[in-house]
Amino acid sequence: MSPFLGGSALAYAEQVAGGFTTLSSVQLRRLSESEIEQLRFELEKILRDLRALVIPQEELAALQGRNRKISRVTGALQQIQAFRGRRGG
Repeated sequence: MSPFLGGSALAYAEQVAGGFTTLSSVQLRRLSESEIEQLRFELEKILRDLRALVIPQEELAALQGRNRKISRVTGALQQIQAFRGRRGG
């Protein structure tokens, strides 16, 4: 059984970006260091893709949606960094 809620690190990262789930230190405690690294990699990949997405300035709803996703992913990456700092990894 996969330790990720979506079945894989990519699916879990997409759920975090979409706002369907949030990342917490309790969830991170259940993951091994290599699984946390997989999740971090997938979140960074999603963040790169979101930042590369060009949306016209007239489409405010699409811009707001992209910015919300960027905010969620950035927050999750900060959560991982803080957790690894506390854990010593």
